[in-house]
Amino acid sequence: MSRQLRPRRSRPSYTPTLFDDNEDHNDVIEGSQRDDENSDKNGVVDGGLDDQSSGSDFDPEKEREKRKKRGKFTKGDDEGSNPDSDELFEEDEELEERPKKKGKGKATIPKKPQKKSAVVTISAGNTLTPSANASQPVSQQQTPSNAHQSLTATPSIARRNFGKLYSLPTPSVSHRHRAVPLFTLPNSRTSRLTEPPKLFEEGATTGTNSFTSSAKVIDKISKAWGYNVGSGPLWELVEDRGWFKESGTAQEEKQKRPRVHENVGVKSGWRILTLEQATHYLPTDVTATESGQLKPPSPVACSFGPYGKQTKVEVPMFGGFAMAQYIPESKAHIFNAGAQVWAMDWCPLYAEDRQVDPTQYLAVAPFPSASHFPEVGRPKRTASPGCIQIWSLSPTKARRSPKGKGKASEGATGPEGGEDTGKMTCEMVLCFDLGPIHAMQWVPLPTNSPFSNRAKTTPQPTKLGLLSATFEDGSFAIYAVPDPVELRSRASNETEGPLFVHLPAPILRVDTEEDSCFWSLDWANSELIAIGTTSGTILVYNLKSALQNATDPDLPTLTRATHPHLFLPTHCITAHQSAIRALAWVRAPSDSHIVQDRAQRTDFEDDDGTEDGFREDPTVIATGGYDGMECMTDIREGKGVVMNRTRDVINALTYSTYVGGPITIDHENIVKAYSASPKMLGRGHLLLEPQGPVWSLSASDYHPQLAVGSADGSCLTTNMLRSARRSNSVPFFVHKVYQMDYSRNLKEYRMLDRFLPQETQEKPTAGLEKAKAKKKPNGPNGNGQAHTGAWPREVGIHVVRWNSSNGPANAGLLASGTASGLCRVDWIWGRWMKGRIPYHGIPSIRGEEEGSSTDSVDSG
Repeated sequence: MSRQLRPRRSRPSYTPTLFDDNEDHNDVIEGSQRDDENSDKNGVVDGGLDDQSSGSDFDPEKEREKRKKRGKFTKGDDEGSNPDSDELFEEDEELEERPKKKGKGKATIPKKPQKKSAVVTISAGNTLTPSANASQPVSQQQTPSNAHQSLTATPSIARRNFGKLYSLPTPSVSHRHRAVPLFTLPNSRTSRLTEPPKLFEEGATTGTNSFTSSAKVIDKISKAWGYNVGSGPLWELVEDRGWFKESGTAQEEKQKRPRVHENVGVKSGWRILTLEQATHYLPTDVTATESGQLKPPSPVACSFGPYGKQTKVEVPMFGGFAMAQYIPESKAHIFNAGAQVWAMDWCPLYAEDRQVDPTQYLAVAPFPSASHFPEVGRPKRTASPGCIQIWSLSPTKARRSPKGKGKASEGATGPEGGEDTGKMTCEMVLCFDLGPIHAMQWVPLPTNSPFSNRAKTTPQPTKLGLLSATFEDGSFAIYAVPDPVELRSRASNETEGPLFVHLPAPILRVDTEEDSCFWSLDWANSELIAIGTTSGTILVYNLKSALQNATDPDLPTLTRATHPHLFLPTHCITAHQSAIRALAWVRAPSDSHIVQDRAQRTDFEDDDGTEDGFREDPTVIATGGYDGMECMTDIREGKGVVMNRTRDVINALTYSTYVGGPITIDHENIVKAYSASPKMLGRGHLLLEPQGPVWSLSASDYHPQLAVGSADGSCLTTNMLRSARRSNSVPFFVHKVYQMDYSRNLKEYRMLDRFLPQETQEKPTAGLEKAKAKKKPNGPNGNGQAHTGAWPREVGIHVVRWNSSNGPANAGLLASGTASGLCRVDWIWGRWMKGRIPYHGIPSIRGEEEGSSTDSVDSG
């Protein structure tokens, strides 16, 4: 009994037809209708067989005809003795014009006149059918020669174009578009270092052309940054590319980053606590004493030093040391915050005050214990203790500046006569009752009181800065942090260790009315702040009037209940379906005539009236949420645009002025840089791929080096301004600053250093991985990284921060905090490829010399 297949029914075509020339669309519809009417006569129904056919996607008889034409027809094929030997060909091959066979004569077959437009319809079964205006289908009685005459060459098939909601980024790491600057500064001049920077010294500077002074300088500096093969920035190319509306047009740093909010002082009611009184606010252990009180945290046992020669050290809370004790060439510092660190930030200091006292201050916010976990979207309205630790990186020897001049003394040396690497000290612990901190950031511009006022007697202590944070109770608050140096002079007794200061209330506090919490935050300048909530809403506040009303230290805290007109958000935009975990302003001017593209003009010149545009606030915010979406929102439009979407939680996002857009994560822990330029909007380039989920990202206003903190315990850096194409001369390096490891059996940590840089590798396909797996034995992959999907949670690097607010000489300071409570401050700089500067030196790169416009990259 023969095989019975269901009959094939006629189905209309939904695919657009093809045209060689432009014709009226009605003719196409009529031709398609005529095909359907004459389908019974021609034996073809919309590109398929008639109802009496087998219903297969190909016609066996046509298949045999093609084999006859090729001379491959046998008797077995006619009898169907070997059906498995039939070959399937692509549909394009059926309509392909056959090449003419070579013969003795040169006679050619005359071509029949054809119309210019041959309409071809495509059925749902992916079978081509010529219309009535096209050539008739080939009958079974036609000879091969006649069949060749009836078949004509047709254009390629236009497949259906499914619209996309957003464009996917280019996944290749071998080709990338150069970063496009979003704006040009009003002054084309800036300052650069003329000698290698040293800790606690401002360094000698000179005037030069800025990054966006001309198109040639943009190209040269971008290419020159690509020759950096070190873990840190190149000090020769470091410059301040940050933009704030308060900045002046001069090239000096004190005008680019002026002092703001000078009249806001420390609130009254502060008091110094003893260690016993402050224990309630400090981190604790997970175990309790016999009386029921939690024990203080145990010292962290960790091994330091070169691999194979490490030394076990127990680091107590508030303890620290220099890594040079175990690795002589290291300039890093280690200290213990007592519990897992969730937020940290460098304090901005005014340029003239840094010449009086070069000490750098770092705010660190630990959790109450190692077992504490934040609950997203569940505010704790009851008062709970919390603390912020203020750490200082100060020289080992106190230095005094000459009287009448604000310059630091020269020739400062360390204890053994070498370069002074400084020491880390916990100066002060701020105690409050708002709960642990989720996100923390200083006001980006200097807000400290002049250091020359430390010796003066005032009713209230001088101010170190304004520190903002979101807390576990769901609120947002700003504290005026007292100066620890001046506060220690007020202490009645000189005690070793940090000062424990209780701050009863912040200068202002904002609560959410709904059942949601403030989660992430970012300052656009000294007045405008954006806050992401756990309900997916972006709230923008202009706090200029509120801070102007907070000058009296005796006034109570400004809240929405007491001053409702001061705390109305200027914008409230729903951008995500879940909590906004990361948020960053695209700090660029909003005026379109200020935002320039190097493809539009060869030289950037200052337009008339551009300074007024630089006095306005930025308008674009980049966000990442727990819903896996990364959005860019223009607050003037009131809605967000999806930049990328991934099946993962977006834990980190930052903005880089060098890249000209946000940097965030993609699927499978990939870190990508996205451009905010109109020409490159939404296009991303792969930077690196850590072995674990990314906890934190940090970019600097002074250089294009990106810092990454990963859950696998690695602290990484990489250069974001790489060359446009991969070449053998300049590799794409990823530098591992250090790696944390943990032993569950011994309950001990170890910190590994001295890692070789690794080149960024594009992830291979599954087929290539299987092929390589057969050739290679089991073990680590080719680049030396072992693929694993599980790590102890104790090794995670929760936060990384570049020092991006204290001048180019301090741009190499990188702070990082871990889940164990151990924190680290590194002093790292980059180096040129093979030690040679391209374009024959920095003056030629910057265009400082006449005739330096040569395009040669080779150094002299």
